Amino acid sequence: MIIESRAYARAGLLGNPSDGYFGKTISIIIRNFGAIISIYESPDLVIEEQAVDSNRFRNVYHLVDSVNLTGYYGGTRLIKAAIKKFCEYCDDNKIKLSNKNFTLQYQSSIPRQVGLAGSSAIITATIKGLMKFYDVNIPLPVLPSLILSAEVDELGINAGLQDRVIQVYEGCVYMDFNKSYLEKNNHGKYEHLNPENLPKLYLAYKTQLGKESGKVFNTVKQRFENGDDFVHKTLKEIASMADKGKDAIARRDHDELYDLINTNFDLRCKIMNISESNLEMVKAARKCGASAKFSGSGGAIIGSYKDDEMLRKLVLSLKKINARVIKPFII
Repeated sequence: MIIESRAYARAGLLGNPSDGYFGKTISIIIRNFGAIISIYESPDLVIEEQAVDSNRFRNVYHLVDSVNLTGYYGGTRLIKAAIKKFCEYCDDNKIKLSNKNFTLQYQSSIPRQVGLAGSSAIITATIKGLMKFYDVNIPLPVLPSLILSAEVDELGINAGLQDRVIQVYEGCVYMDFNKSYLEKNNHGKYEHLNPENLPKLYLAYKTQLGKESGKVFNTVKQRFENGDDFVHKTLKEIASMADKGKDAIARRDHDELYDLINTNFDLRCKIMNISESNLEMVKAARKCGASAKFSGSGGAIIGSYKDDEMLRKLVLSLKKINARVIKPFII
């Protein structure tokens, strides 16, 4: 029997990047893209390599392009880390795994290096698949923290809980990462919101990676740890966007959500350097009349639009700067 599990791309709707600083966020799942894991029993434990894991290249330029896109290790390192953390969780909780091996195959349609949480989707899908294969139940609030530990502890990836929470809970989720609660429970407070109350949303992402790849030098973390008053105050304001957004979603107040999305990005600009490549997406979307902010760390934006005519303008305008526009499927 073949077991399949999936985890989808995600977008931070409000509050990010305060999630990395004990803040609050609202995120949605993007079911248009996902990672799929297939597991079936086999004599040996085998992780089947995909094209991104190959060490065969057409020439040196093909190798350079591959490294720029997927890094040095491809996707198998993510799966190895997920398997290791799953086994350690079972050992720590006195869960005995059945004596059987498996072959694992993976594939992902999530665009890379545009901040849609492709790496965490592979780890999430892997651990969910292992839970099915070994018939192990991991409590829902605990699962995102376990997924995060695979990335942070095993692979040294700088990451936070938001992506893993929405990929586990799916739909639309409000998250509160209050420091004392988080440290006591090893997870935040998570609440599903009704996605049917959301406005018309679009997602846009770069289809051609520039040399910046959405990454510019930022000192926010260091300034936060040093107690910079302006950084702390601004991050609290960004977190408040999630609280206000939660109320606006409950009231179906799409005009307020429009303003909150824009304000969220404007506050981010006060404490972070934004690359011109990313900034031009936000400017182009707003010029069409839509709201716009980063959906993650950069390379993709999310916002609301009013009608099909505005969506058409978004598609045409963003295409000129090598960005694709989609309507996200949440449910």
